[in-house]
Amino acid sequence: MKKILLLTAAVFATVFTSCDTDPVVINGGGNQDSLNLAGNVTENRTLTAGNAYVLNGPMFVKSGVTLTIEPGTTITATAGGTDVYLLVERGGKIIADGTAAAPIRFTSSSRVPAAWGGVIINGNALISGQTAGVEAGTEVNSGVFFGGTNDADNSGVLNYVVIEYTGARIDGDAEHNGLTLNGVGSGTTISNVWIANGDDDGIEFFGGSVNVSNIFVLNAKDDMFDFSQGYRGTATNLYGIREAAYTAVTSDPRGIEADGNLDGNSPTDINQSNFTVNGVTIINRGNMVEFSDLIKIRRGATATITNALAGTFGTATAADFIDMEDSRGNSTAASVVNATANGTADGADNKNAPGATLNVTTTNTGASASAFAWTGYSF
Repeated sequence: MKKILLLTAAVFATVFTSCDTDPVVINGGGNQDSLNLAGNVTENRTLTAGNAYVLNGPMFVKSGVTLTIEPGTTITATAGGTDVYLLVERGGKIIADGTAAAPIRFTSSSRVPAAWGGVIINGNALISGQTAGVEAGTEVNSGVFFGGTNDADNSGVLNYVVIEYTGARIDGDAEHNGLTLNGVGSGTTISNVWIANGDDDGIEFFGGSVNVSNIFVLNAKDDMFDFSQGYRGTATNLYGIREAAYTAVTSDPRGIEADGNLDGNSPTDINQSNFTVNGVTIINRGNMVEFSDLIKIRRGATATITNALAGTFGTATAADFIDMEDSRGNSTAASVVNATANGTADGADNKNAPGATLNVTTTNTGASASAFAWTGYSF
C-alpha cells in the first residue's frame, strides 16, 4: 500500500452517450465514440459483446449513472500507463456480470505489465479517520473522492471478470493496482475475479465494507492482497501465485499486507481495519525473488484469517512466514491467524510481538483452486 500523494487531474466535461459516432478529443488525451471509451459517462450505457471496445483515456462513471458490460465483452486498453483507467465514482455503478463460459475481460493492446491503470471503484462506505464519515481523495486523482457513512452502499457487480496487464506507476508513493476498491460498501458484489500480470498490487482495499469471494491474483509485482485505511469486510477463497518466470519485484512484496489506517500515519483513527479472510493460498515460485512476508498484519489492523496455506518453492524465499510486527505499529492483539507453511517457508520466521493468536499447524488446505477452473489456468 502506498501513501496517497495524489495527482491533480484535468476535469472532464465531455458527455458520453451511446449515440456518439464522431471521435471527440478529450482533455488529457483519448478519443470517444461508440467504440472508443474515455471521458465522463453521464448517461446509462451498455457495452455489448462482439464489439471491439478500446479504452484510450481515463473514463469516469459519474454519480447516478450505470455502466453495464455484457457477458463475453472485451475492453482493450491502449498502452497509456497512468493516463488510461476506468474509475466508477461515488454514486455510480458498474454492472459487469459475466459468466464462467463468457467472462468479461479488461486487457491491453501491448500485453505487458504496467500498460494501463486498471479498474477503480469508489464508494460511500466508512473509512478510517478522526471522525465517522470522512472522505479521501482517490490515489490516482485527488479531485475524485471516496468514503462516507453508508456501509451498505452499492457500487454494482463484478462477476467473472479478468483484469490484466495493469499497475501503471505514478511515482514511488502512488501507483495503480489491478483492482482498487475505495470505500466500497457491502451492497456491492465482487466475485470470481482474475487479476493477472500487474505492476503493483493485485487488489487493494482502501476502507469500506465490501465482501469479496474467489479472487485469483497471478504475478503481482508488489502485494497480492492489500488491506488498508479501515477495511472491515470478509474475503473468501483468495489465491495468489507468483510464477517462477515472473522476476519483477518491488522492495517489499507480500502475499497479504494489512494496515489499520493509511500507511500507519493515523494510529488514533477510528474505524481501523478489522477484516476476515476465509481460505487463502499464497505461493511464491519467483526465481531469486524474496517476499518480505507471506502474511503481514500491522499498524493497528485486526485480522481473522482462517485456513491459510502459504509457502515458497524453488529458489524463491520469504523473510517471514507470518509477521505481526512493524516499526510504525503492530497488529492488534485481537488478530487470529490459523495457517500452514509449505515449501521453504517452513524455516521462515513468525513474528508476534502483540501476542495475537497465531496457530501454525499442518492441517490447513488453503483456498480452493477449483473455483477458478473458468480461467483455464493450470494449477
